[in-house]
Amino acid sequence: QVQLVESGGGLVQPGGSLRLSCVASGSILSIYDMAWYRQAPGKKRELVARINISSGGNTNYAESVKGRFTISRDNAKNTLLLQMNRLKPEDTAVYYCNADLKSTWTTPRWDYWGQGTQVTVSS
Repeated sequence: QVQLVESGGGLVQPGGSLRLSCVASGSILSIYDMAWYRQAPGKKRELVARINISSGGNTNYAESVKGRFTISRDNAKNTLLLQMNRLKPEDTAVYYCNADLKSTWTTPRWDYWGQGTQVTVSS
């Protein structure tokens, strides 16, 4: 069984910063990609940032967060991070951690999701 647990959300003023963490635990054989998604009220879930774990650590970002957000991973701790700077009210959403991984030799590669953490940017 695999668990992804996010933390670090909260209320912050426009222009402020937050750092989100996602700890992956349980039966994990190989992680291919990890990502942060977000979903604002009444909107579809969207990709915020992704990091490729299995080959090179390449990253990609949504245009709306480029230059403000940084995704990274602490491999030793199986932890995914998202540093969010210069936050804007439109960044308000529930942020979800996602991992594309293989749990055991006999289970297929699968997408796992955390429960989400609320980020609210407001004065």
